[in-house]
Amino acid sequence: MQAHPDSTQTHPFIPDNAPFSAEQRAWLNGFLAGIYSNSAAEPKAPATPVTLLWGSQTGNCETLARKTGKRLKKAGFDVKVIDMSSYDVAKLANEQLLLILTSTYGDGEAPDNAQAFQEYLHSDQAHELSKVNFAVLALGDSSYPHFCKAGIDMDQRLKVLGAKRLIERVDCDADYEASFDAWLHSIEQALQPFQSSTREVEAADADDDETEEPLYHRKNPFPSTVVESRLLNGEGSSKEVRHVCLDLADSGLKYEAGDAIGIFPQNCPELVDQLLEKLELSAGESVTHAGQSRSLHDVLLNDCEISQLSRPTLAACHAHSPSAKLAELLEDSNSEQLKHYIAQHHFIDLIDEIALKVTSGADLLKILPSLQPRLYSISSSPRHEAGKVTITVGAVRYTLNGTARKGVASTFLADRVSPGESVPVFFHPNRNFRLPEDDKTPVIMVGPGTGIAPFRSFLQEREARAASGPNWLFFGDQHAATDFLYAEELRRWQEQGLLTHLNTAFSRDQADKRYVQHEMLEAAETLFEWLEAGAHFYVCGDASRMAKDVDAALVQIVTQCGKFDNVSGKAYVDQLKRERRYQRDVY
Repeated sequence: MQAHPDSTQTHPFIPDNAPFSAEQRAWLNGFLAGIYSNSAAEPKAPATPVTLLWGSQTGNCETLARKTGKRLKKAGFDVKVIDMSSYDVAKLANEQLLLILTSTYGDGEAPDNAQAFQEYLHSDQAHELSKVNFAVLALGDSSYPHFCKAGIDMDQRLKVLGAKRLIERVDCDADYEASFDAWLHSIEQALQPFQSSTREVEAADADDDETEEPLYHRKNPFPSTVVESRLLNGEGSSKEVRHVCLDLADSGLKYEAGDAIGIFPQNCPELVDQLLEKLELSAGESVTHAGQSRSLHDVLLNDCEISQLSRPTLAACHAHSPSAKLAELLEDSNSEQLKHYIAQHHFIDLIDEIALKVTSGADLLKILPSLQPRLYSISSSPRHEAGKVTITVGAVRYTLNGTARKGVASTFLADRVSPGESVPVFFHPNRNFRLPEDDKTPVIMVGPGTGIAPFRSFLQEREARAASGPNWLFFGDQHAATDFLYAEELRRWQEQGLLTHLNTAFSRDQADKRYVQHEMLEAAETLFEWLEAGAHFYVCGDASRMAKDVDAALVQIVTQCGKFDNVSGKAYVDQLKRERRYQRDVY
């Protein structure tokens, strides 16, 4: 059989010497000619291109971007799913269809891989974008004051530059699945007028690199047994950091060094009792939650956020019990006054402030948001502790307006869960925080306090892989005598040569406070030599203070040692980010 006849062919498809009868040859020739003439007469138009850019700090937006790309490819679009740090902004003005998915972290900042794109949009170099049709999906957490700010800023700036919205921006809270599904459905509808091909691509064309979802996940967490919970601080420390080991036996769950684990906590029972007493509600009142009839006490203990305030919670309270104070606070969603109020009050404080009255548990449940899982950086390598996973948890205890307060998940793990008991968990992959594939690559890690967690994981992983690349850790805390977390392990790794350099900064052990960035600056020449030799640079910890100070120190080191001006020094650091050689796990 001649497989690919051209349009000028007049001889039969099936030659006379083929093993068919004359009648069979005639029928086959007619059949194939009909197929060929139809396909030649109706050529398919090329698929419409769609550019999908994602900005992600912990991996959520990247996952959603890939799901979006897969769906649109199956609908016949030519979709390119691109990390914002890899995108050539010179192409932006000529995009016809542009989708943006970005999270927000820290104090309303864009993710690390989206910062250069964000800066370009707000620069004088940004071009007019009248050819562009766009849509934005913003991820955030309403318990933070600058909810979805990075996505909001991008959406507004694209509009200012002349781009046209396909649909209105959608802002997703921590429990984002339903909002994402609705956004994706709206996108599919909005793109239909642009569709030039209804061809459904083959599965191999869909660039589907998603693995099969495990049995246990966020919607179906695994009841993991606590194997160990021990205090890491010495006697006399003002801190309470615990090493918690969890059993993964029979779960089928897998993780990598650099990933996080989600913990579903319970609220403090005493706080639940105080709340019910203040609202004059019965703990045993039967309420319907998630389609099940349960006691109000049980629902408040396990399913509702009863501590932290957020703008949506304030709005729900105002809708239920109108308040001039709340009306003023809610007038500007990004005001410093609102930010300060949320930081200085818990839900139980609000009850008295606005004279909140609820007559039933059902009314209360309409106001309170769902209790969200808390993510912790994993402090073990699966190669080192097979069948187990560890986390490093600092118990949060503080006084607010003269009243003792507790962190929800940290004190749940510290006070109310003992070895032998179980907690619901799931893994949260973070492809944006990974060791280099080449084990010869130098690694620099900066992780004060509980920020050491993923670097313990990294060092265990490098040890298990017999990685030959040098490792350098900067660690800091308050006092060397009581707060040197994992000191014995770190010293052993030093003696064995795995940990090439260990720089420590204990802030309260001398008159002048000393932090990890000071250690970096003192080791500037060597640190820059490592970067020039291809080292990867990692930071884990507080985003609002420590991570910013470390970033500023890194730019200073590069500028000074590389003999650059300030602009070139920052460009050097930005290039590290684009190459994934500068990665941060910050919160």
